[in-house]
Amino acid sequence: MKKIFYLLMIISLVSCCKDKTGKTEEGTKNPVVVDSNNINVSILIDLSDRIDPKTNPNPTMEYFQRDTEYIKAIEKGFLNHIKSKKIITYEDQMQVFFNPEPLDPKMNELTKELKVSFDKNTPRNYFDLVDKKYSELPTTIYQSAIKDGNYVGSDIWEFFKNKVKDYCIKNDHRNILFILTDGYMYHENTKFSEGSKTSYLTGKLIKANLLTTSNFKEVIEKNKFGFVKANDNLSNLEVIVLGINPEKGNPFEEAVIKEYWENWFKEMKIKNYQIKSADLPSNLEPIILKATSGK
Repeated sequence: MKKIFYLLMIISLVSCCKDKTGKTEEGTKNPVVVDSNNINVSILIDLSDRIDPKTNPNPTMEYFQRDTEYIKAIEKGFLNHIKSKKIITYEDQMQVFFNPEPLDPKMNELTKELKVSFDKNTPRNYFDLVDKKYSELPTTIYQSAIKDGNYVGSDIWEFFKNKVKDYCIKNDHRNILFILTDGYMYHENTKFSEGSKTSYLTGKLIKANLLTTSNFKEVIEKNKFGFVKANDNLSNLEVIVLGINPEKGNPFEEAVIKEYWENWFKEMKIKNYQIKSADLPSNLEPIILKATSGK
């Protein structure tokens, strides 16, 4: 009887050491449990003049067309993942972002349409609706941006600094961010440097930093070139960059761009990332599908 009494006392004391927030007596929060089967997919689109078929033509397949096909592949992977689950476990979402936002108010409406989520109450015909939206609306976005001709640039640095945690990360989900960009990062409102590091990367900067020879890694390391760190800990975010497209004239340009991005991700503690060139969608689709499935 005494043993039972002492056991009940111990259980009572342990329970009292915790408050309603899940903190123990030492004030440490219980860790959030991540369900990797629930995914939160985000797509950040670089709407700079890289998509302009006049400025950056490509006779094989225009870059804006490649983007729309990449987005279609991302959506395909997203829906395939959900279909592989039991309905009762549905808790997944996908959305599209720009930074900064285009001036065209229609863009805001289109991004609202492209923000989709699934739960156990989602009707079966919603799959077809999402498929239709992602087949049509991205093309409308790119055509509108090209017709307008007022390319807003690519403030990816500011997005990582001020928005990525709020917009792209759910603590109990597997978070995947796809970035569609040529790899150059620049916006006039967020152009600054801290020592030898910058918030931007352009072809001119690569030349100015003398990163045009095979020893570019040594030059980067010696001079501590790179992006200014935008965030401290993004370990619960996976990033896939699609569309790296270096300027002509420097055979090491693409490798330099990738080195900048890789070092930046590592500094922000992003463990799982991929950086891919602007290849044909048919070549990148298997990579996109695998990244989404996590297998």
